Amino acid sequence: MLPDITEARASCHCGSVRFTVKLTDGLRTARRCNCSFCRMRGAVAVSADLGGITIEQGKEALSEYQFNTGTAKHFFCSKCGIYTFHQRRSNPNQYGVNVACLEGLSPFDFEDVPVLDGAHHPKDGGGGVAGHLRYVAN
Repeated sequence: MLPDITEARASCHCGSVRFTVKLTDGLRTARRCNCSFCRMRGAVAVSADLGGITIEQGKEALSEYQFNTGTAKHFFCSKCGIYTFHQRRSNPNQYGVNVACLEGLSPFDFEDVPVLDGAHHPKDGGGGVAGHLRYVAN
């Protein structure tokens, strides 16, 4: 795994949605969240600026989901259901991008991923790091 990568190709599971992403700080921004939605989704996300994603194919296949304050916009493939990226509530000028969609990467490539306390969101007076998710291969 190359933590300094600046650009990556990405797609959903079925390949209907394909995009390129320019990462803000390589893979160093990898994190999870414990809010109600992210807890169920279970993805590791890295950061990209709002202009950092170029949809190359399948824009019409992307579906959007919003909840609670409606600030965050979660995008997923309407055919295979895979979460691709979301516009963040904590920073609406950024996307969180599903690491599993990035070509050649897996969430299991990260030994330690901080879990942010989205259940007590910073915009609601909480936040910070709630813990860490660790993967240790056998």
